[in-house]
Amino acid sequence: MKLVTFTHEGRTRLGAVEADAVVDFAAHGRGLPDDMLTFLAQGEAAFNTAREVCASGTGRLALRDVSLDAPIRRPPKILAVGLNYRDHAAEGGFDIPTVPMIFNKQSTAVTGPQGAIYLPKECVQLDYEGEFAFVIGKRCRHVPKEKALDVIAGYTIANDVSVREWQFRSPTTTMGKSWDTHCPLGPYMATPDEVSDPHNLTLRTWVNGELRQDSNTKNLIFNLPDIIVHLSTAFTLEPGDVICTGTPSGVGLGMDPQVWLKAGDVVRITIDQLGTLENRVIDEPDDTVRY
Repeated sequence: MKLVTFTHEGRTRLGAVEADAVVDFAAHGRGLPDDMLTFLAQGEAAFNTAREVCASGTGRLALRDVSLDAPIRRPPKILAVGLNYRDHAAEGGFDIPTVPMIFNKQSTAVTGPQGAIYLPKECVQLDYEGEFAFVIGKRCRHVPKEKALDVIAGYTIANDVSVREWQFRSPTTTMGKSWDTHCPLGPYMATPDEVSDPHNLTLRTWVNGELRQDSNTKNLIFNLPDIIVHLSTAFTLEPGDVICTGTPSGVGLGMDPQVWLKAGDVVRITIDQLGTLENRVIDEPDDTVRY
């Protein structure tokens, strides 16, 4: 299934994309929840009911008539792996890591596949990072490598938007990685049966139609089991945690001269079997000031 969070006629709920339609889970009266975190917490029972609903062939809405949100609107955790492609480490002049380099993005950074990326007033060096991401489906700790893929609920696309001057001015990257709207996710979360091999997916990123990144998840330095084992050694992973696996070369930081995103730019990321995540950059609106 290609699970989505969508809004239709003012109500946000769950469904599944099939061709040019969305299966509206709420239309079937089967008791499925309206939010993805609750759905994931219900485990295999919820997935089985959703599959039955999809197989019924009823309760469809035209995809063009709904607004897609991030599959998980407020993940418990967003964890990311830095420098997980050799070519990206090389373009930044960094050594190849020997253990996964982990940082976090705040959950308030999430926006959906039709949301805008804000260019903050305090920023010039706004950059994109197309990434393959996965979603945890089971509460787990100390996961053995041979069981690691079993804790994954699905796969999606992420854009690890980065404010470079804030990223590099302190010993940690948190302030450069977590601005509002700087973690677009979507367009859907594909369940594992939809993805033939998570370690052989082509990833491409375009800016204004210009191809900037072109790689494959087979080039990951640390693969998905490596990442899950590493993270779950230290802390509990929970249903809905989003883990971004790193970006390949081709970011604005690595260009000569460096090229930063500006208002009006459109970033489009595609990954095999996961669709397209597209977001437009806009100047941060004045109404985001709240105190």
